Amino acid sequence: MDVLVTGFEPFGNSDRNPSREVARVLDGRTIAGLKVTGRVLPVSMRAIGDALARVFEDPPPRIVVALGLANGESMVRIERYGVNLADFPLADNDGEKVVDRAIVPDGPPSFATTLPNRAIREALLQAGIPARLSNTAGTYLCNASIYLLGDMIRKRALETRFGFLHLPYMPEQVAALLATPHAERQPKQVPSMSLATMLRAVETAVATAAASSI
Repeated sequence: MDVLVTGFEPFGNSDRNPSREVARVLDGRTIAGLKVTGRVLPVSMRAIGDALARVFEDPPPRIVVALGLANGESMVRIERYGVNLADFPLADNDGEKVVDRAIVPDGPPSFATTLPNRAIREALLQAGIPARLSNTAGTYLCNASIYLLGDMIRKRALETRFGFLHLPYMPEQVAALLATPHAERQPKQVPSMSLATMLRAVETAVATAAASSI
């Protein structure tokens, strides 16, 4: 496998997740000469570790670009760290709300992502796509996926480079939010980004990672 792109299934009150859509669309594509495999992960603390292990079957990917949804984010957020903490703001899709739990008991406090994050940000900005670097991915399943990826790569002594991009809502999701009976009469701004732009962002991230020598 050259490149693995992962997304998450929908969660909360939404029936869509842009990270899932991007992973599905990119599955089977070739970017910068590299074959992309797209996979969708469960929003489940119990199942995410096994799901990641399955998509790392031999041969392991050279590059992993993991994706997730960041509610209320206005741009692509490039995550630099995953911490060894699960402390959920809402229940996962199994109904479990984890509180103050280590993701890997006795594991290191954190893992740093290993893609060329700053170069990816610059490439996105040059492509006209808003992006920023982030030092915290929260403590929900997105953070857990970063940490578990780092732990898996360490334990298997792999040379796989990995990173994580948080994506905004799609416009359709914001429209659905605003159409609910409980939406504010004068709602606060809820940012979004088109799926086409997010696809271009992930393609740019993969191409930048492929061109990097680190």
